[in-house]
Amino acid sequence: MAISIRLSEQETQLIKDYADLKGYSVSELVRRSVIERIEDEIDLEMYYKAKEQDDGTRYTHEEVKEMLNL
Repeated sequence: MAISIRLSEQETQLIKDYADLKGYSVSELVRRSVIERIEDEIDLEMYYKAKEQDDGTRYTHEEVKEMLNL
């Protein structure tokens, strides 16, 4: 599937230059960047959900080892 986006000449040049610097095609750079952004947002949502459920209980390494019979 192809996707089109509108960019200024300055934005286009910046993206091309950065892709060249990283050794990526523009398509690969954009694809990687978008996927990474989505993954970051999912991670952040999971963090906030976990933080809401956090009751403040903490365990030492030794306690965890004992719980896991290690």
